[in-house]
Amino acid sequence: MYAVIMLRGTINLRPEIEDTLHMLRLNRVNHCVFLDENPNNEGMIRKIKDYVAWGNVSKESLALILKTRGELIGGTPLTEKYVKENTSYGSIKSLAKALYEGEVSLRDTLPMLTPVFRLHPPRGGHRGIKKSFQQGGALGFYGENINDLLKQMR
Repeated sequence: MYAVIMLRGTINLRPEIEDTLHMLRLNRVNHCVFLDENPNNEGMIRKIKDYVAWGNVSKESLALILKTRGELIGGTPLTEKYVKENTSYGSIKSLAKALYEGEVSLRDTLPMLTPVFRLHPPRGGHRGIKKSFQQGGALGFYGENINDLLKQMR
């Protein structure tokens, strides 16, 4: 499962890149979505690689983001009580494990959960949003290091 975080704005953006960002529901800076690993999603991510940070998310980071930034439609935070009452899972951690392993999807399990997570700017600041991660910046493919960025932005 991939975590994709939008780091740059949409001013003077080519229309095809802007359309791809909208298809992924990345409309604002510091918004995050979780995507399955399939060729369609990978192609869209590669198209917008100069505007987002992305990588392979861990179960722990997925649970952390669901717990701290999960929001139901209407602005209500996602709670353990809501997950226990409305799903077959006893906690957010067990739900995150099932999502990570691909047993369920967010849309099917929690239809009232917003698919976009609004993150805080990273504590300590970005490393620079003009260079890729491999060059010492903050954009592009992080691999497993996306978990550190998600922890900073929790």
